[in-house]
Amino acid sequence: MTDRLTIEELASLMKKGAGISVDPADMANRPDSAFDEWGLDSLGLLGIVGELENRHSRPLPSDADKCKSPREFLDLVNTALTAGT
Repeated sequence: MTDRLTIEELASLMKKGAGISVDPADMANRPDSAFDEWGLDSLGLLGIVGELENRHSRPLPSDADKCKSPREFLDLVNTALTAGT
């Protein structure tokens, strides 16, 4: 498993954790669109953070669930995962 979260994986987590179907290609074309435009609320994002923490056996930054867009979330998560924090 790679230590980088992709748009495709994020879309899959949104489906699994929040029941929201998002086309990864569409999200890749609009990475700065707010999560609420995709139908994901803060509770759904918190669930995704929890899933990633379990998957990688380490905590993500405490502000990960406050990210507003896919790009912001991916940047924060991938920086944390590659830094080993």
